[in-house]
Amino acid sequence: MNIGRRLLVLLAVALIVVVMPSSASAGPPSAEPDVDVLVTGLEGASGSTIGPGGALYVTEGAAGRITRVDPRTEETTTLASGLPTAIIGIGGAVDVAFIGRTAYVLVTLVGSDVGGTDTVGIYRVDGPDSFTVVADIGAFSINNPPSTAFFVPTGVQFALEAYRGGFLVTDGHHNRVLRVTRDGEVTELVTFDNIVPTGLAIRGNTVYMAEAGPVPHLPEDGKVVAFKPKSPTVTDVASGGRLLVDVEFGRGRSLYALGQGVFQVGDPEGAPAQPNTGQLLRVNEDGTFTVVMDGLDRPTSLEFIRNTAYVVTLTGELLRISNTSPPAHHL
Repeated sequence: MNIGRRLLVLLAVALIVVVMPSSASAGPPSAEPDVDVLVTGLEGASGSTIGPGGALYVTEGAAGRITRVDPRTEETTTLASGLPTAIIGIGGAVDVAFIGRTAYVLVTLVGSDVGGTDTVGIYRVDGPDSFTVVADIGAFSINNPPSTAFFVPTGVQFALEAYRGGFLVTDGHHNRVLRVTRDGEVTELVTFDNIVPTGLAIRGNTVYMAEAGPVPHLPEDGKVVAFKPKSPTVTDVASGGRLLVDVEFGRGRSLYALGQGVFQVGDPEGAPAQPNTGQLLRVNEDGTFTVVMDGLDRPTSLEFIRNTAYVVTLTGELLRISNTSPPAHHL
């Protein structure tokens, strides 16, 4: 398998992820929420965040762009363009986070190990088309390879989350969470076996993380887990999904997970989810999931504003899901 094909396979495992709860671990869909399409035509959309003024910000890896979306007016504007773009179909700018009013962008799969010439790491947005690399995660990854098997030396970073004046970063290929300062220091925070860490959410001193799980993406391997940065203990919060891609808090202390769809048995490792099989899931107190909405078309990222969910999809849409079910899990 050539490097381009292997990278596409890997990114599909880390980015194109699926959730299909088993009958033993997921409740039936609750009252049907309302869904409408807020934005279309996003190019290589993957990560998102809620930024200054309550606006949504979405990364477009194929375009090297960060798009701002006003959830009230539905107006879209470009926050920044000119970031490194995906060179193997996926990658480039994959997630965005804010510290104060300054945006930082996670960029992956653009280094020399995949035929690129850019830095894999975190970029600070200095202006509409100007950036500063504040952390070279690719160099760290090359100099500090993981204990699990890998074939991309710079790693495949997935999620970026602001944390205590710096950042946490998941690497779905190197199976670890990195802690990164704005001065560029990179350290391993938590390391894992082959569990494919994906999305992050933080509540107080606790980090919540989605695990996609290895092929064949068994339901028991699709988990939301929690850990504290100063403790080596990782606790299961919920399990029963396949290839979870994100985790976020909704209104109050309700916790939700997002999955991309159904993995077709017999497909090659990392094959895309089947269209229109993605799900928004709510974590229950007993460690299972309840289906809030299914039929989503390959979602990649989840945000909440009060009781309304905003979902980015691989197909370039930003969905608004209102009237989501009342909270069922208080953490």
